[in-house]
Amino acid sequence: MVTLVDPRRRVPRTDVVLADSRLVAASELLGPGLVKRAVSDAQELARSGVISPASVADTAVASLPPGASTLTPVINATGVLVHTNLGRAPLSAAARAAVRTAAGCTDVEFDLGTGKRSRRGAGALEALARAVPAAGAVHVVNNNAAALALAATALAAGREIIVSRGELIEIGDGFRLPDLLQSTGARIREVGTTNRTALADYQRAIGADTAFILKVHPSNYLIEGFTASVGVRELAGLGVLVVGDIGSGLLRPSPVLPDEPDADSWLRAGAGLVTASGDKLLGGPQAGLLLGQAETITRLARHPLARALRVDKLTLAALEATLTGPAPPVAQALTAAPSSVRQRAEAQAARLAAAGVDCLAVPAAAAVGGGGGPGVTLPSAALSLPERLAPGLRSGAAVRRGDAAAVVGRLEGGRLLLDLRSVAPDDDERLVAAVLAAATGDDSPSPEDRASSRHEA
Repeated sequence: MVTLVDPRRRVPRTDVVLADSRLVAASELLGPGLVKRAVSDAQELARSGVISPASVADTAVASLPPGASTLTPVINATGVLVHTNLGRAPLSAAARAAVRTAAGCTDVEFDLGTGKRSRRGAGALEALARAVPAAGAVHVVNNNAAALALAATALAAGREIIVSRGELIEIGDGFRLPDLLQSTGARIREVGTTNRTALADYQRAIGADTAFILKVHPSNYLIEGFTASVGVRELAGLGVLVVGDIGSGLLRPSPVLPDEPDADSWLRAGAGLVTASGDKLLGGPQAGLLLGQAETITRLARHPLARALRVDKLTLAALEATLTGPAPPVAQALTAAPSSVRQRAEAQAARLAAAGVDCLAVPAAAAVGGGGGPGVTLPSAALSLPERLAPGLRSGAAVRRGDAAAVVGRLEGGRLLLDLRSVAPDDDERLVAAVLAAATGDDSPSPEDRASSRHEA
């Protein structure tokens, strides 16, 4: 058989390389454009002498990602249970299965029995209503900021929103609550001071232009010392609509987080509307939850902006499964017994030490994260490893090939800590495998990395 090659350094022609069965399969999964670029890059490496012409197909295959998305699955070993940079709440197995079911055509807005159009996401909305008995009605948008924006637009455009100065919060990436509210056309009426606000401050501010009082849970910081604030029940007695932003998504009281506000309690205390996140303490997909008086919810759901903020079928499926299925990973991590976390750490540390890895099980303190439980520390245990392993665990060769999971921990005292409270027990085996891959030198640079290093040098 005659091999067709490029006359320059006898590099195999593109059509010949693309006929490799591995690349044919990859084209079906990833798309022909991505695979063709990988082949072209490998051919250039062969022409420049970095690899041999016979290695073009192997190099192209090795450079391809394991999936069509650039997102890489990560084991969150930071000890921050709801880590915004790592996608916040990991979905439960039930929610993931629901997303797969909803990925095709589904009856999201269709009644199979009657053959007519039906209420969009009825199952998810009914599940949310059951989860918060004090809510007269519920609605879902794409995140909590959207929920607040919809409330301010529909209820307060051209009017005033009364809010305590101590609750004009800024969250991640420079996002400020006052900027969001003012963008809707509402005016902010600040009352009180940063550390102390009294009921009389709100009372004096109420006027003909008052749309509602906004009560915000300062979920990512604490103000301590000489402080005072006003609760929902007292505010509800002023005769003005009270809108509460609990932020973190706790629907009912939690014994683990007794100081964290929940939607049901605030509604029972008199709030007419409560907004919350779906992907924090609730443990579901990104979503903005609106719960409250039926008349208010109907007004919001029928506002033109509600269509722009509508969630898709995947979110509705994941939300319903989170509400009706078993406890999601965030809830399991919150309630895990410290002794069970310690036992896991000791068992995995012993395995790694027996394999020659410098690893110890050490006490640790985990955090809730995601704007929930500020100041709360959760007793935990971690695997203590050499700091030098951190880059390989995050993005080493085994991770890039898809042979090992990406693992993100935290650095303390010159050591890398992998906190097991934020790691699902089912992921312990994958975590150990990833550490072994990084510690045993299975992190050799790829031909592409070597070529890049030569170029930079």
